Amino acid sequence: MGLLKRNPFGHILFLKKWLIRFFGSCTHRRYRGFNELQIEGSEIIRNLPDTNVLFISNHQTYFADVVAMFHVFNASLSGRIDSIKNIGYLWQPKMNIYYVAAKETMQSGWLPKILSYAGAIPVERTWRCEGVDVKEKKAVNPNDTENIKIALNDGWVITFPQGTTRSFKPVRKGTAHIIKQHRPVVVPIVIDGFRRSFDRKGIRMKKKGILQSFIIKEPLEIDYDNDSIDEIVEKIEYAIEQHPSFLKVISTEELEEQEQLNKLRQWEVE
Repeated sequence: MGLLKRNPFGHILFLKKWLIRFFGSCTHRRYRGFNELQIEGSEIIRNLPDTNVLFISNHQTYFADVVAMFHVFNASLSGRIDSIKNIGYLWQPKMNIYYVAAKETMQSGWLPKILSYAGAIPVERTWRCEGVDVKEKKAVNPNDTENIKIALNDGWVITFPQGTTRSFKPVRKGTAHIIKQHRPVVVPIVIDGFRRSFDRKGIRMKKKGILQSFIIKEPLEIDYDNDSIDEIVEKIEYAIEQHPSFLKVISTEELEEQEQLNKLRQWEVE
């Protein structure tokens, strides 16, 4: 009977475990070997409750970001300190980790469909269709919000509140509504280097030797009763470092000066 045990979405846990082990083994060197993943804050992961945790993050690729999170979360829970050294942590992975993903992305081929079994919560994007922004937003599918609720009640949920891999796009208010309604522990994550390492889908490796960063921050302080949706959105934007204030306009003179300094550094002797 144990082999046929299922999660709330009907996925057989035995199959899900072997999918995580297999794809985790295949992808490990993409973060430790070909590239180097620099992690901060693994102790925060170990101190989280087992359910009703929402991870919010900026987004750089379709799949590589989520795969990195599965590695980091499981390594941290297995006692690794800011490291994914030794993939033995994949033998007994945390089985109740889910991630929110666009339904059209998860149905775009056989590989996304397989990866979906590892924990995807497919949702219909209301503002975008087939890679193009739509003028008239579609109504939110109530099944999508219900599935996120089910996943939070069962474990941890990863979401990318901008809903796109493009930097400094607005945070969607849907995430704030979820936070206000379900009152999860909200843990921000800031990633970098994935866009330089992989193609947009996060499947093909574009460049090796990239230092990737993965910063886990302390849970957000949110007044679930009194904070407005807009206030929660702003907290999210600051937490994942995607608020417009993080943008810096650099003048042509500054760029030219920086380029000259870079040329000089090439000849400096350490």
